Amino acid sequence: MHKPKVDQHVRIQQVIHTRDGDWTTTTEGKIVAVEPRPTGSWFAHGKDDKLWLYRIRLQKEDGELVELNTDRDTRISILDASA
Repeated sequence: MHKPKVDQHVRIQQVIHTRDGDWTTTTEGKIVAVEPRPTGSWFAHGKDDKLWLYRIRLQKEDGELVELNTDRDTRISILDASA
């Protein structure tokens, strides 16, 4: 995943894999922040023995702020090319 930019309007699709099938969620909004942050994963053996993932903070059209943890199944579509 290449890093999206602040102020871009995006659609983010995520998949949660379960025993009973996959759940897909889609969220749209304007990117407020993109930051790599550690998870609590003690077995990852990454920097500081943590697994680092990008966290994307979005502001939805109604003003709600949401924060998404990205992974290899996260798909990001840029909705406007002007930002």
